[in-house]
Amino acid sequence: MDYFLELFLGGLTRGSIYALIALGYTMVYGIVQLINFAHGEIYMIGAFTALIVASVLTIFGLNSAAILVIATAAAIVYSSAYGYTVEKIAYKPLRNAPRLSPLISAIGMSIFLQNYVLLAQTSDFLPFPRLIPEFAFMEPVSHIFSSAELVIVVTTMVVMVLLTVFIKFTNIGKAMRATAQDKTMALLIGIDVDRVISVTFIIGSSLAALGGVLIANHIGQINFYIGFIAGIKAFTAAVLGGIGSIPGAVLGALILGWTESFATGYVSSDYEDVFAFALLVLILIFRPAGLLGKSETKKV
Repeated sequence: MDYFLELFLGGLTRGSIYALIALGYTMVYGIVQLINFAHGEIYMIGAFTALIVASVLTIFGLNSAAILVIATAAAIVYSSAYGYTVEKIAYKPLRNAPRLSPLISAIGMSIFLQNYVLLAQTSDFLPFPRLIPEFAFMEPVSHIFSSAELVIVVTTMVVMVLLTVFIKFTNIGKAMRATAQDKTMALLIGIDVDRVISVTFIIGSSLAALGGVLIANHIGQINFYIGFIAGIKAFTAAVLGGIGSIPGAVLGALILGWTESFATGYVSSDYEDVFAFALLVLILIFRPAGLLGKSETKKV
């Protein structure tokens, strides 16, 4: 039972990280119908930013909690600026172009950011300091669920609730829903669609940066390639749950995390990705729109 719980909680942690990144994918797709393949690199840049800030703050002798808060805030601000800039440079000029053009631009931006960080930093894995302390009340279950994993899961739950409240009850959230439903009509009733799209990229980038800091702290190392792997998995989670659906992104991420965890624990780590993508194929065969996605009906 302990082993099962360890795998279950490990999958929950992994799924929570995927969810933070998948939310950015699904929000951008819901607004502009674009797969932002550079989103994984924003996650990676957030982790590197936090590492640099944490390394500087350590010199001044700050405690780990203060370092974690400041480094996370810096990563969110810096990554948000990157997300905003990427949208303005790579996507906005192609907004009315054929759908293949922004897709190719997104792939190009992903490759550019990977190599930019590679040249600016290093191709080696860098150690990331463990800034989340072990909580005393977690000691009885620390062998199956660590304090860092608890922080990851709780953070994801809080973010999901806050994001849902933001989209449902704030003016900008309502503008996002209106833009996602009909961009032309949103323009006609006075919604600043460009501003809505920029805010969407900023929020998505912030969530990716938050995920980057938490998972880097949990694993203890980063390199320039972590964004590609995490981005592909988060994109898979978003499609699995129904891309464009916020609850679907979270549900898809959790299912993907549990699938990988149990496949690793009971079969072999070599088949982790096989089970994950096989599950995706099966669900898309029987539910092409994803678990919580809605099929689009077009009038002829």
